[in-house]
Amino acid sequence: MIWTAGFRTAVISPYEHLQLSRPRGFADQTVRQVLHMAGGGEAVRVRLTNRYGRTPLTVAAATVAVGDTRVALTFDGAERCVVAAGEEAVSDPVDLSIAAGADLVVSLYLPEETGLATYSHMPAEVAWIADGNHVASSPFPAAEQVGGRFYISGVDVLAPPDTSIAVAFGDSWFEGVGTTTSANRRSVDFLNRRLTRGWVVNQGIAGNRLLRDEIGEHALARFDRDVLSIPALTHVLVHLGINDLGLPVMLGEPPVTADDLVEGFTALADRAHRAGLRILVATIGPFGGAGPEISTPQGLATRRAVNDWIRTTDAFDAVFDVARAVANPDAPDYIHPALDSGDGMHLNDRGAEAMAGAVDLDDLVLGPSVR
Repeated sequence: MIWTAGFRTAVISPYEHLQLSRPRGFADQTVRQVLHMAGGGEAVRVRLTNRYGRTPLTVAAATVAVGDTRVALTFDGAERCVVAAGEEAVSDPVDLSIAAGADLVVSLYLPEETGLATYSHMPAEVAWIADGNHVASSPFPAAEQVGGRFYISGVDVLAPPDTSIAVAFGDSWFEGVGTTTSANRRSVDFLNRRLTRGWVVNQGIAGNRLLRDEIGEHALARFDRDVLSIPALTHVLVHLGINDLGLPVMLGEPPVTADDLVEGFTALADRAHRAGLRILVATIGPFGGAGPEISTPQGLATRRAVNDWIRTTDAFDAVFDVARAVANPDAPDYIHPALDSGDGMHLNDRGAEAMAGAVDLDDLVLGPSVR
């Protein structure tokens, strides 16, 4: 048996780019969070992160639950865990069988003032918050519900030794912005439902860019941590570029060029191949309806040029043509109205399913890992 990633979530700093995210902290509160598992196994261990915290994080008690079965988490045998600023902690293994596609519920009691929390800011899921220690409470006396995922970076599962997985590495089109909250209709969820072997863990960050930091470290900077650190990995799927083209307009930065993006995608492919991974890259999705503060004629022209290169280059092992799968055929710079979440930039549930359907499963045959 091997330990590998059954669930992953990429986190960002709460102290940067406050105008584009929703940070918060906790004190004498319990946070209960639902994690939709991409893969399952015979036991689990939970990964907590204080990567961007400025003070130690104290977790006085924690539980995990599947259905009606709730089990206490321990860390080096103790219920109380202190995670130093900038560090992570991994719980002791829990003998709790969970299937791929099931929900794992994690409850954390945070007794002290935490400061702003390391978090995932738009995970298409909610967290429930109650005052006091309610890690063992059922039902949960939630006084507050917020969109976000706090202090959790992943769940490891104990799986068969021939397990292999892929990672979806990119932006909001993976993380699930625009899809129905708490319904598990992200593009990665739909893709996992199509697979008969292995699974894909989600490392999308809404607002993330290939070349520059903004919402989270840029993709080239976080590749080692959020991709290469995952055991049993064989493939990486990439959707990036929209934020590289749209955010400079909002932030008053110089625009990126097609050559800039081609260089970045090529560097990503080289790093994946050096690690023994197959890399599947999506064409950059349409965003012509996002409004003049994001979408410009120059940005859309750059998107078209980069997509032409993605479709014809031999830098990648495969391409999944998301742009064509979700575009309005009468206006290809725009998302098809039936697939648009309503903001001109993100996919609704049907659009997320179409994005997942653009992946040829023959390009994603998950066999035993060589890593």
